Amino acid sequence: MFRGFFSQYRFLDWTLLGAVGGVLMIGQLAIASVDLSHGTSFDLLRHQLVALVLGGAAIFILARAHPEFFRTTSRTWYFVGIALLVAVLLFGQTVRGTRGWFQFIGFSLQPVEFMKIALVLTFARVIDRRGRAFHTALFFFGTAVLALVPMALVMKQPDLGGALVLGGLWLWLVLFVGTRRAFLLFLVGAVVVVGLLGWFAFLKPYQKDRLVTFMDPSHDPLGTGYNVGQSVIAIGSGGVLGKGFGYGSQNQLNFLPERQTDFVFSVVGEELGFLGVMALFICYSIIGWRLIVRAMACRDDFTLMVLMGSLGLWLIQITVNLGGTMGVLPVTGLTLPFVSYGGSSLIANLVLVGIVESVAAHQYS
Repeated sequence: MFRGFFSQYRFLDWTLLGAVGGVLMIGQLAIASVDLSHGTSFDLLRHQLVALVLGGAAIFILARAHPEFFRTTSRTWYFVGIALLVAVLLFGQTVRGTRGWFQFIGFSLQPVEFMKIALVLTFARVIDRRGRAFHTALFFFGTAVLALVPMALVMKQPDLGGALVLGGLWLWLVLFVGTRRAFLLFLVGAVVVVGLLGWFAFLKPYQKDRLVTFMDPSHDPLGTGYNVGQSVIAIGSGGVLGKGFGYGSQNQLNFLPERQTDFVFSVVGEELGFLGVMALFICYSIIGWRLIVRAMACRDDFTLMVLMGSLGLWLIQITVNLGGTMGVLPVTGLTLPFVSYGGSSLIANLVLVGIVESVAAHQYS
């Protein structure tokens, strides 16, 4: 049975899948430890394992699809993503002040996670169709509009972290393909103007507090600065070997808020120590290495952009999450890919792995 399974999927990048599996294992350990701090019901872990099974099945289903399927359906992915973002504003549930989830039969769906994948496929398709004419104003501002529409809807929730990821993904791919310096200077000016308008007109008080605390950690150490302070203590106290699974004091004694999502890395650092952190970084590095290796072997712009877009999407989220956890970037509420608790995030990331594996499986066919 297993011989038939592996022969059927022999063209998959098993090194990539192994690295993803390593990150997932560390994530499940961290979530199980958080569950221990709540009792012995393991509700979080059970929900996450359901998402893992669904996402794992999606990998092998999508890997069988030809990359041409994603090319031809990229427009559908985009408009479905926009429709979901509009629908969640009208019918979604509000969680911690953000109206960004659909709730049903005990599970939740966060449309912005689907939109991230849709934007990767959409940008890949647009870049493929432009015939490498990337220095035109039409390409620069046209792709900017494609990103701004979902960004505006996500900000309406409001979800600053999700909007920043969508915008960061656009900028990552624009810089990768190259553009005029004048357009980049215009972008810098636009960001400054939007930043000033956002501060005085759009940002919520708690979002402003996060930015102020980032600039001055001593601003409110028992209020807005408390989370980051406890996170840094947790990471630093782990030492080389960590305190052991279920023995992290910051985690188990509930000193660390949002430790299953925003600050899950702190749990890893405290309980698994430097070795656990290095294992996580090595797995992430292998994922990035395999994407680059596959990108170098691409024979068309669409698959190249899918791989580089996936790399950029994961890199942005990892950087922002870890930066916020360690106090070197503002906390935005972004999850750590494959590690943080959240069914929508985990399934979306595994779906993206399936799309990447589709490229790998058909790269030499």
